[in-house]
Amino acid sequence: MRILILVPTYNESASIVKLLDRVTGVRADLLGAGHEVRLLVIDDNSPDGTAQLVETQGLDWVDVLKRPGKSGLGPSYIAGFRWGLDHGFEILIEMDADLSHQPEALSDLIEPVLTGDADLTIGTRWMPGGRVVNWPLSRQLISRAGTSYARLALGLELRDVTSGYRAFHRRVLAAIDLNQVESQGYGFQIEMVLTTLRAGFTIKEVPITFVEREGGVSKMSKRIVIEALWKVTVWGAQRLMLRR
Repeated sequence: MRILILVPTYNESASIVKLLDRVTGVRADLLGAGHEVRLLVIDDNSPDGTAQLVETQGLDWVDVLKRPGKSGLGPSYIAGFRWGLDHGFEILIEMDADLSHQPEALSDLIEPVLTGDADLTIGTRWMPGGRVVNWPLSRQLISRAGTSYARLALGLELRDVTSGYRAFHRRVLAAIDLNQVESQGYGFQIEMVLTTLRAGFTIKEVPITFVEREGGVSKMSKRIVIEALWKVTVWGAQRLMLRR
């Protein structure tokens, strides 16, 4: 399989080199299993020079997609999806740059997609075997409450719809009209779940350990939370209307 790891960045110079170092070891194992693995940094013109720092590492398996400015998580991933599809990758992985997503879990994350058991795999914190480390209680409550509300409003059985550690088979992204995906922040993850299910694809969750970022500043804001809540409410209302 041709595997592409997508890493959106904005001021992640404090952690990006450590991330690349850790992915290097995991990549060696995947290469040994016969897979091609590349990583795409999608940088929104980071003032701290994240993109330039990546380029100075001289890694021939790492590409940098430079964008003109900070536009949000959703548009960054959409740009990465398009790049990956255009370059013929078969599995496209979402991963944060701040080391909250453990690269060592990559093999477990992609296994259901490799075997055909799922079209999309989500690394899940809130299931047996999953856990969070050093995460503030406030963030845990926001994540759990958001997932519970989305499950109720949208009729979902998934346990971690906001998780950003994911592996898509290209057939999912090729079937979706990416122009119609509107969410800017973490609501993007919920929207991609909905879109994937509505297109008839299967989703499987696997447990992960989520670790609080080692450096930099969280991009979570009230605006991002409000956007996600509003969109889930709208999607939930649309679901009820369709059932009538």
